[in-house]
Amino acid sequence: MSRLCLVAGSLLGATAVAAGAFGAHGLKDLLEAGGQAANWETAARYGMYHALALVSLGLMAARGRGAVGTVAAAAICFLAGTLVFSGCLAVLAVTGLKILGAIVPIGGTLLIAGWLLMGWAASRESPG
Repeated sequence: MSRLCLVAGSLLGATAVAAGAFGAHGLKDLLEAGGQAANWETAARYGMYHALALVSLGLMAARGRGAVGTVAAAAICFLAGTLVFSGCLAVLAVTGLKILGAIVPIGGTLLIAGWLLMGWAASRESPG
């Protein structure tokens, strides 16, 4: 579990940096013309936040801390939530497909669940 979280977090972090750079340079005119630059930036920023959260879970798992099942559930929520939240928001920013705005909150809910599960796993760590 620790390796999976660390690898997924690293890949998600790299993707977030690349998306931020691409939005600021390659898509700048398109995003600004459509008034979608803030949506793109939010997608990239949340991708980075949750990349760091996945790395944190990986470190927690590597130390043998927390409930393994809860750590795994948090990781799944972070990964799926980021893909849905940031993915839909990025596609919305580029295409203007308004229906995606209705799907984004599903990703946000998964992200919230991931944070709650991470907190639960941390609270169940053994001392020391």
